Amino acid sequence: MKFAPKTLTPYVSARHYFGSELRRHREEVRMSLVQLADIVNSSKSNLARVETAEMMPPPELPAALDAAFGTGQHFHGLFQLAKREVHPDQYRRFMDCEAQATVIENYEPQVVPGPFQTEAYARAFLSCQPDLSPERVEELVAARMSRQERQRSETPPQRWAIIDEAVLRRQMGSKDCMYKQLARLLEEADTPNSKVQVMPFAAGGHSLMGGALTLLTLPNDSTVAYEEGIKAGHLYEDAQAARKWRWQFEELRANALSLVMSAELIRKAMEEYRPCDTTPN
Repeated sequence: MKFAPKTLTPYVSARHYFGSELRRHREEVRMSLVQLADIVNSSKSNLARVETAEMMPPPELPAALDAAFGTGQHFHGLFQLAKREVHPDQYRRFMDCEAQATVIENYEPQVVPGPFQTEAYARAFLSCQPDLSPERVEELVAARMSRQERQRSETPPQRWAIIDEAVLRRQMGSKDCMYKQLARLLEEADTPNSKVQVMPFAAGGHSLMGGALTLLTLPNDSTVAYEEGIKAGHLYEDAQAARKWRWQFEELRANALSLVMSAELIRKAMEEYRPCDTTPN
């Protein structure tokens, strides 16, 4: 069966245009992906993904392409635009990265991280969105639960979550819902593959109060960062930008409660939601 290259969409974004220009110059000199990969010290699969805008060009690739094709700073300039734009399909790209990640670290200021949510908690949270119909809420709950399957696989990613104390104090759904949710969170608080820390109110202000942050370590040991606000998010694949977010996350980790103290605070919060007919073990 003859291979058919994927159709490109160069005018969707600067990243897509970068990929289409890569293919155009490559085809003009009748060079295969394998041949070009050898010249620019890359892999065929990575170049193919850059061409189709599935992957942000690595920082060293633009200069290598300009040298290979004799294009001055053409690819360098395109890269400067691509790395600064808000990518139109960046959440889909984030999901792709998350599915590959070997380590997932995140800070959540308001809600339990998705990977640790119970079905009831997820439903209560999504039901707060006025533009979601009950049917759409159920679809999203099912999707969120399916994303947790990887954590139960034979090769789960390592997860480190830092949550604000507000997550424990803000009741989502019924008291029973919150009690069971915090019990689930406590189960994940200190396992071989998951850790949970709490950022207490007493710690005061910090640089990440304005939104959620997720750091993904990919199989090649590179890191991408996803910053999420109320209505929009931004994916940072540039190494320099990712390092900036890494520094802020590490500062937060250093100032959060220890794993032992975090677990104790979660237990205390659980008592506030303990159903009247539930007795301690």
